[in-house]
Amino acid sequence: MESVILGRWTEKRVSAIMREAAEIQGAGERIAFFSEKFLGLPYQEKTLIGDIKTPEVFVINLSVVDCFTFIDYVEAMRLSASFSEFKDNLRRVRYKSGRITFENRNHFFTDWVESNSEFVEDATEEIGGKSSIKVEKMLNVKEDGTYFLNGIAPKMRAVKYIPSVAIDDSIISKLKTGDYTGIYSDIKGLDVSHVGIIIKDSDKVYLRHASSVKRKVVDEDFRDYIANKPGIVILRPLSLFSSTTIAPILAML
Repeated sequence: MESVILGRWTEKRVSAIMREAAEIQGAGERIAFFSEKFLGLPYQEKTLIGDIKTPEVFVINLSVVDCFTFIDYVEAMRLSASFSEFKDNLRRVRYKSGRITFENRNHFFTDWVESNSEFVEDATEEIGGKSSIKVEKMLNVKEDGTYFLNGIAPKMRAVKYIPSVAIDDSIISKLKTGDYTGIYSDIKGLDVSHVGIIIKDSDKVYLRHASSVKRKVVDEDFRDYIANKPGIVILRPLSLFSSTTIAPILAML
């Protein structure tokens, strides 16, 4: 099953924006370009359909986003050259092996490293160096032993993060526009509590994200935002032209 709600977008507009972006080769620059189009879009939780009792529906809802569907859509767009390509790539970004089931959905930020290794890599340790910390977490299992998501098998995962107290000018300098950034969670069973995108503009660094506080997609000063958070996890997009799905398409435009 499929549900498509485009809101202020249209298939023609999405395809036109992708044609406009065709000459932007850098992964980070493409992410900045597409994510900017979402600024001001309303925030809404739970727009996806599916759970252990409800069959999964392939949802494209560009009228509202939460923090995770926001980066879902942006990542799929940066890999695509048309609306039909966007739909295909969204399946691959959101679901392991592109199979549309609740069990195959990437529920955790670090699932992207496992399921989308051809699109992103974990750059946390590279950026944080000796300041980075690695912890073993049993994802999906709460302190009391119950699950955050019923029907999703717990998984032990090594999660690397950079503590906020260690984020200095040196680490900031290693961040790149387009880096997908998770706010590390010290809650048992979770890897991150929120996600967004690093945007660098001259000497300013922003977190572009779907904010539950602002109730829309916004740019916020990264240093201010992260100051009272536990830390960050950085997933870096791989070069667009290393992907066999998009390079031949762009070459024909």
